Amino acid sequence: MFHKRLREMRNKKGLTQQKMSDLLNIALITYQKYEQGVRNPSFDCLIQIADILDVSIDYLFGRDDYLKSLGVSVDVFL
Repeated sequence: MFHKRLREMRNKKGLTQQKMSDLLNIALITYQKYEQGVRNPSFDCLIQIADILDVSIDYLFGRDDYLKSLGVSVDVFL
């Protein structure tokens, strides 16, 4: 779920994989592996990704339905 939402949100923000890797200060191949679902980012990197994409970490991990069931707002600003 994470890798699909990561790619989806990056595209919605109009960012390239290269731009994301530059913003995260990581190698392009490392970022590409995140989107392929081969590798997971560190916690610190995950926070940066969520900040850059302006979404919650819960959204990136597909927990928005669970949070909605608890009555928690999970709006995603595009």
